[in-house]
Amino acid sequence: MTAPRSHTRRMVSPRDLPRSEFRARPLPRRPAPADPAQEITPEMTAVARASSRGLDGFTFFVANLQTGFGPFLAVYFTQAKWTQTDIGFALTVGSLVSLLGQMPGGAFVDAVRSRRFAAGASVVAIALSALALAAWPNFLIVLLAMAVHSAASCVLTPAIAAISIGLVGHAKAGERLGRNASFSALGNAVAAALMGACGYYLSNDAVFYLTAALMVPTLIALSFIRPGEAGGARKRVEEARAPEPEGSLRLLLTNRALLCFGACMTLFFLANAAMLPLVGSRLTLRASETATVLIAACIVVPQVVLALTGPAIGRAAERWGRRPLLLIGFAALPIRGLLFAYTDSPELLVAIQVFDGISAAVFGVMVPLVVSDATRYTGRFNLALGAVGTAMGIGAALSTSLAGIMADRLGTQTAFLGLAIVGFAGLALLALIMPETRRSPAV
Repeated sequence: MTAPRSHTRRMVSPRDLPRSEFRARPLPRRPAPADPAQEITPEMTAVARASSRGLDGFTFFVANLQTGFGPFLAVYFTQAKWTQTDIGFALTVGSLVSLLGQMPGGAFVDAVRSRRFAAGASVVAIALSALALAAWPNFLIVLLAMAVHSAASCVLTPAIAAISIGLVGHAKAGERLGRNASFSALGNAVAAALMGACGYYLSNDAVFYLTAALMVPTLIALSFIRPGEAGGARKRVEEARAPEPEGSLRLLLTNRALLCFGACMTLFFLANAAMLPLVGSRLTLRASETATVLIAACIVVPQVVLALTGPAIGRAAERWGRRPLLLIGFAALPIRGLLFAYTDSPELLVAIQVFDGISAAVFGVMVPLVVSDATRYTGRFNLALGAVGTAMGIGAALSTSLAGIMADRLGTQTAFLGLAIVGFAGLALLALIMPETRRSPAV
């Protein structure tokens, strides 16, 4: 008799299995949550590329617009038989509004939902100001036009910086800001030549009609900057993070990096703003017949340097950090002042302006980039950029008075040496107290 077979199954133990079959099987992995910054389709890439080209064109044409409000204003007012007192008062109104409007303009850009709308409205306001100057050149209209232009510029500058960083993300902001500086320099150079030709062959008021007409290509270029491009996903990821504790306005004003940078930039512009006017006076004394051409060359040389080196400065800022480039930009200023003090040749005075181009290339990228570093995740970028702009404006306003006093009482050479000492003080302050603001891309 055989025992009845049990209907219950015996549990199979691992020992009963051949070794070849007993292998650890990996557990099925749970799919990782989708990262919107990595979900970039070819269509999104194409839109981002179009937006980048649109921003290139926008910065180029904005520089065209702003060039019309440069040296051509004094020529236009003089031809209209204005007194020097009236000309000075009109320019002072524009300067005061520009100085006082930096922080409110930045705060406005922080508050609005669409930076593109803020930029477009500013372009329209600047174009209408130019049209008013050309069509109704009476005193009250001119004062109003100068005030509107300055106020719109206080909004336009931080709006372009905010659009740029939102387009590419913080990690690539340096290269993008470098491209902005390069296209802006090209715009300044092209517009200066074009408007100079208009003033020579047509009339001085044609310069402002041309400035108003440039609103059309500027807005067309702005329309290519589309919301929702690939860089916008990265921006949404960053904005989704909780703000850091220093996001409040009170703690922002105690931000060490921002305060140090503002103090250094005040000293830089205190030394820098008066150097080119002093060079103009020296060129007029040394070569009065060709002084205008030489002064124009002094303006063009830094723009050429800026156009050629702007993108490289932006890439270097991401590779090396901010401090090394800031030190180079600050060091170029006292060197330039010392060379101006001991140079009499008009041609060499023009060549020395290469150092101004180096500083312009560095700060064209570093000012918005360092402010962005210092205010990241606080929601106060444009307000802080306006505060730094105000500090720079105060330094520039005091520079011409300081240099004029030194030149009248001690001579032009001593004035250059004094400005070089102020520039060296800014360099020393930067080296001693300014921290590195670049953060890891993962932060």
